[in-house]
Amino acid sequence: MKLNILVLPGDGIGPEVTREAVRVLEHVAKKWNHELVLSEGLLGGIAIHQTGGPFPDDTREKALAADATLLGAVGLPEFDELPPSQRPEKGLLGIRKALDVFANLRPVIAFDSLIDSSPLKNDIVRGADLLIVRELTGGLYFGQPRGIDVQDGEETAVNSMVYRASEVERVLRMAFKLAQGRRKKVTSVDKANVLENSQMWRRIAARVGKDYPDVELEHILVDNCAMQLILRPTSFDVVVTENLFGDILSDEASVLAGSIGMLPSASIGDPLPSGAWRGLYEPVHGSAPDIAGQNKANPLAAIGSAAAMLNYSFGLHAEAAAIEAAMQAVLASGNVTADLKPKGAPATTEQVGQAVCAAIG
Repeated sequence: MKLNILVLPGDGIGPEVTREAVRVLEHVAKKWNHELVLSEGLLGGIAIHQTGGPFPDDTREKALAADATLLGAVGLPEFDELPPSQRPEKGLLGIRKALDVFANLRPVIAFDSLIDSSPLKNDIVRGADLLIVRELTGGLYFGQPRGIDVQDGEETAVNSMVYRASEVERVLRMAFKLAQGRRKKVTSVDKANVLENSQMWRRIAARVGKDYPDVELEHILVDNCAMQLILRPTSFDVVVTENLFGDILSDEASVLAGSIGMLPSASIGDPLPSGAWRGLYEPVHGSAPDIAGQNKANPLAAIGSAAAMLNYSFGLHAEAAAIEAAMQAVLASGNVTADLKPKGAPATTEQVGQAVCAAIG
């Protein structure tokens, strides 16, 4: 099979973890006799440095032409004081919108081998296995009007949480379909006691849920959900919510897995005529500039994102399963980076990537 993949290493540790994900993809392609066609583009801070903007037209064209895109990370401290429109993260929002990848899938699994890496008590986190489905192309990150202005002589900032009913319905339907292949429970997260936006979300969730009678639907307020993720994480299966809430909750949920360096993600939209998804695949973690270039970063989230790519965009389920099994073998071996608190000397980014390839065979 021909795998046409755009690679966007990005900023900070992005190039390091992406390099190991590509190493694993190359290994898999050779083992299963696939043709791997890689192109590379600029996104984020490096794109600003080299082109003047965070999402160059060349990158847009390459992303639309590729079957799937693998992203490292975006963001650099030097841009932190600039307006949102001039920051590296604007490129990330731009490519999500250009590809219309409206659902971000973030699996969170508490592996037995990492049970001691979580700050939570073992009996609370053991067995946690949930999937956060985050709406990705609407809400506060894209709503208009937005900006900072002066009103009545005082600086005033405005952001708008805007959703159309169709945007809410499509991400909810994806969550229910995914739950049908898991433990058949959907937790819909909102703030319906305060926000009209959430009141509409809850009404649509209740209506859509009737089309999936085999799936249990639970409504929960976002503040309570944040608490219950820590108190009873094993009670969740598929968690679906809007853009901002999903961004925050998925980072919180990383403590269940022991490190945010363990969380992959897949951003997908409506399927193509072939039945596959043109997706954007990226680790949940940020660019971590404090450890960039030191060969310390955990590449497993990036490698897991590559596995998700094979699964969703190419339908290569056996290859994806082989990567995931190899990751678990590496975790069990203890040959892991410092963030996972190994008992011996921590492995380097490169060593973990090599170990995953070796475990695949």
